[in-house]
Amino acid sequence: MPESAAPELTARRYAAQLLRDLAVEPPATLDLSDAHPAVTQARCGLMALSGEPQRPPQLCPAPLAACADGALAALASLAPTDRFAGLRGSALLTERAAVFGHGRNGRQSPGGSCRLLDAADGRVALNLARVEDWDSLPAWLESGTLADWDAVAAAVRTRETHELLERGRLLGLALAQERWVDSAPWFSATHGQPRTARRTAPRVLDLSSLWAGPLCSHLLQRCGADVVKLESTRRPDGARQGPAAFFDLLNAGKRCVALDFATAEGCTQLRALLEQADIVIEASRPRALRQLGIVAEQCVEDYGLTWISLTGYGRAEPQAQWIAYGDDAGVAAGLSQLMAVATGSSMFVGDAIADPLTGLHAALAAWSTHQSGGGRLISLALVDVVRHGLGFEAPGDDLGWKQRHRLWCARLGPEDVQGPQLRMATAAAAALGADTTAVFADWGLTC
Repeated sequence: MPESAAPELTARRYAAQLLRDLAVEPPATLDLSDAHPAVTQARCGLMALSGEPQRPPQLCPAPLAACADGALAALASLAPTDRFAGLRGSALLTERAAVFGHGRNGRQSPGGSCRLLDAADGRVALNLARVEDWDSLPAWLESGTLADWDAVAAAVRTRETHELLERGRLLGLALAQERWVDSAPWFSATHGQPRTARRTAPRVLDLSSLWAGPLCSHLLQRCGADVVKLESTRRPDGARQGPAAFFDLLNAGKRCVALDFATAEGCTQLRALLEQADIVIEASRPRALRQLGIVAEQCVEDYGLTWISLTGYGRAEPQAQWIAYGDDAGVAAGLSQLMAVATGSSMFVGDAIADPLTGLHAALAAWSTHQSGGGRLISLALVDVVRHGLGFEAPGDDLGWKQRHRLWCARLGPEDVQGPQLRMATAAAAALGADTTAVFADWGLTC
């Protein structure tokens, strides 16, 4: 897409394209303030989170912040009036960093768990988001104790990328190769049988955790949905262990149910809730639910609901078994490679950017599908959503990306570059399982 094609209207064009992808005719007007994609990126704090910590922030020449604004505007066009007044999609990309106090760290993610490491024939992103991931490193690298990142980096440097990816994924590590990949559709859909009657205020059963899924249900809640957050009594949402300000931001106002999925009773209760839900959000590998006797495709067929499946790389094998988090998914989509082309240095762009970007797109897909009657399984992969944004109106080659980077940088003034902005929660989120009895009674079920 040539730069002369009004970059200030990128968010509008993106919103219209998303709606058309969902077979919805875009409205004549969208609630968007037109801004250059570079300005949007700089003002929402995304640019401030990209680059080396002691050097100036770096601009990404992909319009991801504008895409976020477009996704929220598309959702707002389908929702009741004024449900998103004062909220911008681009600001959602950086609000976790505002709560946590994250800053840019170059080849280390702002959150610190993911790093870009040199391999013998390229570069990989390794995300050690869980403490137990460190226990898998000796088997992965066929080495002794690896006590710190320096030791890991030294061992990775001697291995080829294909070997690192193959062995690491078998061990359940979140890994990505730094490379450029072509654009991809942002979702795939499997059709079932739509419901004959559709609730105006849908019941949303959210089985997800951390960021992408809870953001999706948070946005659906703002649309007017009745959201129930369902957690395991044995493994609650890990975000409960982080700053309450962020957990409350995404989960305040949701009713919280907790079940023991290791028991037959818990699995029976889960199936009962699924049968009564209109929209289900989950972010598990497909086999995890199948081990509980839950097959998403069958639920869609039997109950006519809308099922939102969030994964790292999609539901097809073998990708369905690959682990991904927001930072490494951005690398897998091509973000760090793009920055290497544009600036000469590999780096992370933003804070786990694939998570909030996917949450925005998932909310739009869920609400649109429910309004059209449901009966669809919508699969969104973190990597594909970022790839879709990177590919939107993209230059055709490296020279084009470099030229865009120069033009967009020239568009910015010092006053445009701002840090992430903090959005405050309206209330505290409910405690684990606080509403279990009430939800079962309200949905006509017995505990």
